[in-house]
Amino acid sequence: MGLGGATRKLQKVADMGEELYSRINELREQTLEMRETVTETNRRVAALEHRMDGQAAILEALAEKEGIDVDELLTEVAIEEAETPNQDGEELVDGGGNVDVIPDAEADEDGDGTDHRE
Repeated sequence: MGLGGATRKLQKVADMGEELYSRINELREQTLEMRETVTETNRRVAALEHRMDGQAAILEALAEKEGIDVDELLTEVAIEEAETPNQDGEELVDGGGNVDVIPDAEADEDGDGTDHRE
């Protein structure tokens, strides 16, 4: 092989090196952007969890004031969800076509099918 063949091969290797360097820099930038996104998402999730904890405390205080046993209600909901045949994560739909993610606890307190709300 002559000097021209070696030069072409060296140029090809150099071109491949430049392309790889460029790709690595792109990946580095994408990684940094992803880190920033993950950090921001974690911050937002923490803030939402904090707000949700506050709202849960308010709801529990209101429930206690109204004489509602929150633990019993949550247990009933968990049992109903566990007994639901639809286990693929879809929302529950009652016979009237209304969507209920959490059944209305006051609507049928004794399970006789009548609504007890005033």
